[in-house]
Amino acid sequence: MLAGFLSRPASALSIPVPEHLTFELAWEGIYAGTSTLSISRDAGDGYKIVSTAASADYISVFYKVRDMIESVTRPDSFASMSYRVTSHEGKHVKDLGLLFAGNDGRKMTAFIDYMGGPDKREKDFKTPTGVMDPLSSFFFVRTLPLVVGKPVYVTIFDDEKVWNVEVQVLRKERVQTWAGTFNTILIRPVMKSSGIFRRNGDIYIWLTDDARRMPVMLESKVKIGSIKAILQKVSY
Repeated sequence: MLAGFLSRPASALSIPVPEHLTFELAWEGIYAGTSTLSISRDAGDGYKIVSTAASADYISVFYKVRDMIESVTRPDSFASMSYRVTSHEGKHVKDLGLLFAGNDGRKMTAFIDYMGGPDKREKDFKTPTGVMDPLSSFFFVRTLPLVVGKPVYVTIFDDEKVWNVEVQVLRKERVQTWAGTFNTILIRPVMKSSGIFRRNGDIYIWLTDDARRMPVMLESKVKIGSIKAILQKVSY
């Protein structure tokens, strides 16, 4: 089953490229910052996906958040070629780079470079051909047929491991956002890794119930309450 998913050509996707989405972040209903998610063509004719998050000025005074995740994928699929995480959350700073290289036609090698802080080091791992990173895997899920009650699966490399992540398809809902009202399909990744599909608390994602499968709202449980990302603006 997974082999069929991994071999599906990206040319079949209905995601408009380029696409740029802007979200308002809210903590327990209080404005907390902004987030963006975009996809464009990379110079190598693959896909470049970028996700950012920034805390509001009044929050940054005591807990500054400036995060950026960048993924570059193969031109024929969402298989990862490189993955970069630059994160500044409060006193925690993280700089991580991943490079996926071919090895004997059957395996891939993931070279991890922990570039920031006391954990600076390099490691490499054997990974399956066609493996995705946490960000590219989310876009891959958007291309799959989603049927309520039938989970889909994605194979990702994160936290120095290969994960087979189950994504549950829960129900259909009508959702109101700053960018309009949408008919959506609600998914819930069963968390294992700490990337976009975080294992620290439940995460729910509302995708438009059409060919685009555009994310319009996301809710993630945190230690105190929950964080919501609500679609504010769409541009192509």
